[in-house]
Amino acid sequence: MSKQIDMFSTPTIESIEYQIDDLIGSIDSTDKIVDCINRLRAKIHDHSPFKSEPVDFVMWIKNPLVHANDYNPNSVAPPEMELLRLSISADGYTQPIVSMQHDGKFEVIDGFHRHRVGKECADIQSRVHGYLPLVQIRSTQTDKASRMASTVRHNRARGKHKVEAMSDMVIELKRRNWSDDRICKELGMDKDEVLRLCQISGLSEIFSGQEFSKAWEPQGSFNPEDFDDISGDAQDYSDIEIEVRTANTDDENRIFHTFDKWECNKAGFYESKPPKGLTAENCKEIYRDLLSNKQEFEAALDRVITEWKYSCEHYLTNSAMNRIAWLGQASLCLTKAIPSASGRRFSLLPPEPQQDANQLALNALNKWMAINGREAVSIEEASPDRQSEIY
Repeated sequence: MSKQIDMFSTPTIESIEYQIDDLIGSIDSTDKIVDCINRLRAKIHDHSPFKSEPVDFVMWIKNPLVHANDYNPNSVAPPEMELLRLSISADGYTQPIVSMQHDGKFEVIDGFHRHRVGKECADIQSRVHGYLPLVQIRSTQTDKASRMASTVRHNRARGKHKVEAMSDMVIELKRRNWSDDRICKELGMDKDEVLRLCQISGLSEIFSGQEFSKAWEPQGSFNPEDFDDISGDAQDYSDIEIEVRTANTDDENRIFHTFDKWECNKAGFYESKPPKGLTAENCKEIYRDLLSNKQEFEAALDRVITEWKYSCEHYLTNSAMNRIAWLGQASLCLTKAIPSASGRRFSLLPPEPQQDANQLALNALNKWMAINGREAVSIEEASPDRQSEIY
């Protein structure tokens, strides 16, 4: 029996606790209980001495309302991703996902992989009733440049960020008229690092008016013939635009599977060292020989698209990645037990065998697409020049 409370007396902690018990005890829907808890937490947060700290207010949000951003340069390798899944499974969510609310939905600023685990792992999704724990960044950080800077700071604090994606973000911030000094301050970089990240992009416009106050000290000796002549005016290329493919995690046509189902992961695709008895050079030569042998390579590709059901569904439906390269490396792993990192030697092939290998991989990809009721793709669609490495 609930305790009767005099509503006209001065409220006490005890009386409020009893009222909360009565209120929540009378609700028969999980969604309504979660909404009630979020509202109560919001009200407490309004009066908290820590209300300027995002972690003071953790709310539970339905996972369809939470989506990835399109610029995160952080990636987690499959073994670490599996550890994250195991951690959340065994220990629960101990860190909320950092987000920004916009038009009734929430964009992930930090915690993309925690967000993926909550969406993709059926046992965890069931345990949290289809919700995700979120905090929101401060209202002063909601413009895109500030959100990008916040994502980088979170990633760099953990020591995990991808160089190419970091370069894209620095370019984007410079296009939003951020000075080098501001980028250094907001992202925790020095000027040399900002300069190197700009150079990776190859965009001449970024260097207009750039003063190179620092130099790298060369080691060894150089001769004039070591360098190619460069002609032309950089301004001739100032109007060039590039298309950057980003993670298509919200693509309704894409299929996701967790790491425990990936045949390639079980086969050692992501191992960092060559198999016992082989050197890295041995592995690269084996890969070159495989790609050069049309009959053997075609047979290996057929095995991949036939035997690796879950890996193919996960990777070959991802239009943002180089599916041609993945098929080649998957063929090497399946037939020779050589991991992806140890067998990259495609560039050593002469142009004609390169084209032949690409065409065989494209044929295998489109064969798999046809079997699975999907439209055929071109070589340009299957192997984009710029991509996000998404697992």
